[in-house]
Amino acid sequence: MNSMQTALITGATSGIGKELAILFAKDGYKLVIVARNEKRLEETAELLRHLGSPLVTSISCDLSVVGNAQQLYNNIKERNIRIDFLVNDAGAGEHGFFKETSLEEELSIIQLNVASLVHLTKLYLKEMVARDNGKILQLASIASYQPTPLLAVYAATKAFVLSFTDALINELKDTNVTMTALIPGATDTEFFMRANAENTKAAQNVEDPAVVARIGFEALMNGEAHAVAPGMKSQIMMSSLMSNQRVAGMARKQMEDQVNPAEDGWEK
Repeated sequence: MNSMQTALITGATSGIGKELAILFAKDGYKLVIVARNEKRLEETAELLRHLGSPLVTSISCDLSVVGNAQQLYNNIKERNIRIDFLVNDAGAGEHGFFKETSLEEELSIIQLNVASLVHLTKLYLKEMVARDNGKILQLASIASYQPTPLLAVYAATKAFVLSFTDALINELKDTNVTMTALIPGATDTEFFMRANAENTKAAQNVEDPAVVARIGFEALMNGEAHAVAPGMKSQIMMSSLMSNQRVAGMARKQMEDQVNPAEDGWEK
């Protein structure tokens, strides 16, 4: 049965997305993997074939560019590939004060994290509902619950993803199509480096992406609404009980750079 089903995974060459692709491959699913770097796509595709996927299709696509989500969908349709599982993993952030960060970069983050996710969800959800079968995994975050200074746009996009997902879960309750929000905390991926946030407190205490992926994979297969990474339930509870401004103050401390006293002229 698995060999007849196909999972589409965006952001599949690193971090949680790659670990999810590995889990699908080990269970014998066909895969369509999407990322920007062609070399890394081919390396990942070879790994997934070796791990047991009977067919891996790799497509280079930058989903931070307007129109590319539709092009990706068209490309896959032209290949006559039916998608049974959609994993919207691709995402990015930019660390810094909003008044100082690049507007172009922030808008591309919104395009990637929100617009392309919505676009792909719209197209594939309609197909899944029409045949009354399919599963979608959306990458939310602990930041979905926490307004996050110095990572303001990223956190806002993840709040959107969680709200959007929870609303669709309700809309789908009378169908056999399920949607799951994966809610990781800080994870050992390339996110912090790409966001120029590798020196923040949050980046110093990170979870194994393989652990997070396993939790998401199992929840997806079981049709669960949320897949919460280790240690995040207590943070979600605290964030829900406190005011947004208090949560923002705590989140800001996690996103501030950690200063090395020896490098900053401080006494040791």
